[in-house]
Amino acid sequence: MAATGNTPPSELVSFLETLPEPHILCDRSYRILAANDAYRRKWEGQQEVVGRTCYEVSHRYSVPCDQAGESCPLQRSLQSGQRERVLHLHHTPHGERLENIELSPIRDAGGETRYYIEKLEPLPVARSDEHARGLVGRSPPFLAMMDLVSRVAPSDAAVLLQGESGTGKELVANAIHRLSRRAERPFVAVDCSGLAETLFESELFGHERGAFTGAVARKTGLVEAAAGGTLFLDELGDIPLTIQVKLLRLLETGTFRRVGSSELRTADIRVISATHRPLEEMVRTGTFRQDLFYRLNVFPIFLPALRERGDDILLLAETLLGRVAPGRSLRLAPAAVDWLQRYDFPGNVRELRNLLERACLLSDGDEIDVRHLPAGAVQQMLHATPRAAARAAPDDGELAQLARNFSGNRKALARYLGLSERTLYRRLKAIGE
Repeated sequence: MAATGNTPPSELVSFLETLPEPHILCDRSYRILAANDAYRRKWEGQQEVVGRTCYEVSHRYSVPCDQAGESCPLQRSLQSGQRERVLHLHHTPHGERLENIELSPIRDAGGETRYYIEKLEPLPVARSDEHARGLVGRSPPFLAMMDLVSRVAPSDAAVLLQGESGTGKELVANAIHRLSRRAERPFVAVDCSGLAETLFESELFGHERGAFTGAVARKTGLVEAAAGGTLFLDELGDIPLTIQVKLLRLLETGTFRRVGSSELRTADIRVISATHRPLEEMVRTGTFRQDLFYRLNVFPIFLPALRERGDDILLLAETLLGRVAPGRSLRLAPAAVDWLQRYDFPGNVRELRNLLERACLLSDGDEIDVRHLPAGAVQQMLHATPRAAARAAPDDGELAQLARNFSGNRKALARYLGLSERTLYRRLKAIGE
């Protein structure tokens, strides 16, 4: 292990080398003073990391993360004086990966923070797998959501996913499952909106032969099918009240009965549920049980709408193009890019995928243009206030002048222009501002 400049105590350097996970030692100025063997192996054959800043190595930034629109754990620790944890999208020799960062302050005898130990732990969900499934993004709302996912996944806590239709709740539920200790066991999804009340109990808990007319054989329910794994209840708000009582019993006691049986069976499952309906309002009106709501809402996660995710729209579009048109090298024309950035996407990621699939079928060449997008959606976009702002995006000269004369900070300028902080930072960097 090497160290430069502000040489840290040899005992601290030696301690880092005993740790199996990738660790680095930084000073208060973000400079990497030492890296253990596990971290160096990540960058084998690459430029030496010791002596460089952590934001340069991990993000290829020329300024600290918090100045580039990211959440910086070192700045947060400076303010709190405590250990901090964040989820970041890092550049690595193997491409971009989501990594958990845990940063701990090291104080001297006088109590002043001198160094920081940073532990990096890649999420076990492969980045390529995330791309393949459409769970991809780098916007602050997306990364904040994924941070919650990474925190709750190792536990068995019940998770309630809330958000608009089409935001990818089943994808997130599956990611929680794949990051959990139950990853090798079944992930069973139940569409609660697609089950008639008369069949709901049988589908969920199973039934015995002769339990009702048409029950000609014993049937295993979805709770049993998920044994040892995860049961995902999609569209939770559509569960009938009569079934809510039995679901509550399952959550409270871990037991259930098949329809037509007196035998009490046990269920070792983790429950994740999702809805786009206002459950709190349903509790107030008596259409959803309050006690069941509290049981399922142990760890709520809100999924951001696509219109709130800024640059993720284009990132997702590029990823989805490869899925809906495999084998074709399709690109988005500038006019289509502009349209995607302005459109409101009421149907969220699901609508984006459907629009792109239709556009691929209409395009005979290697480019998707506005004429390949649905006419109704185009007209809606043209006659509505654009998602980000009604003003046109400034060119480089206008942006430079705005940056010099704007009275607020960069965050306020990004909001004024309808850009994400990351996009604004990249554009300003490109023009030397």
